[in-house]
Parts: sequence; structure tokens; C-alpha cells
Amino acid sequence: MIYEYFLVFLGAAIPWFEIALVIPLGIVAGLSPFWVMAMAFIGNMLTVLALIIGFDKFRDWYMKRQEAKGKAVNKKSERAKRIWNKYGLPGLALLGPILIGTHIAAFIGMTLGATKKNTTIWLTISIGIWTLAFGILTALGFDFFTRAG
Repeated sequence: MIYEYFLVFLGAAIPWFEIALVIPLGIVAGLSPFWVMAMAFIGNMLTVLALIIGFDKFRDWYMKRQEAKGKAVNKKSERAKRIWNKYGLPGLALLGPILIGTHIAAFIGMTLGATKKNTTIWLTISIGIWTLAFGILTALGFDFFTRAG
């Protein structure tokens, strides 16, 4: 059982899997919604915090990687900039998990001038809200479908 919760933690920590995928999968697989949400939140937050703390090194690595691929800008970056221009850091942080991912939202926000402190605060709030939303809605929805039969 611990192994399955570790997989939830790991999945939430990996960019592009994150909480939007691992929470519903964990709950549908029969794991405790509380522990799935807790492990997913912690897994996602730890890697986002690591990104925020090591932002300068990560930015240099990411830019070199994009240049090597021949890409200066991608669709997710453009979407993030539009969100930033319209809603600022709170909007980017709150919409990031469902539109571009938390890691990309943190990176873009800091690239566009957000401080590490504000990025941490807003992404913690955002990841918490989305963890609760995905967890509660999946648990209630799954419960609804299992009772219907």
C-alpha cells in the first residue's frame, strides 16, 4: 500500500503528470482520497519549491535546452504570458495547474518578474485549491458512479 502512495507522490512531483492526473487516478484505483491528496500536494509542492529556490540555475538550463531544440518560444509559454498580462501572478498561479502545469507557471511567473516569496505563496494556494478540487470531485464523482449500479 505504501508503494502506491509513493507512486502518487512521485507522479505529482513530475511535470506534466502533476495533481490533475495523479489524484483522480489514485482515487479511482481505490486509494484513500485523503492520503492521495496529501501525497500529491506534498509531491507537487516539493518540486515546485525546488524550482523556485533554484530558479536561476534552472532558467539557464531551460534556455540552453530550448535553444538546442531550436525553439525560442512554445505554445505553453505564450499561453502563460497571455495569462500573466491579463491576470498577473495570482491568475497565472491559479490557472497554471489546469492550463500549463504548476512548474511552468512558477518558471514563467518568475521569468516575468515575480518574486520567489510571492510565487511560493500563490502557487501554494493554487496547488492547495486544485488538490482539494480534484480530490473531492473525483471522490464524490466516483462514489456517485459506484452507487448508481
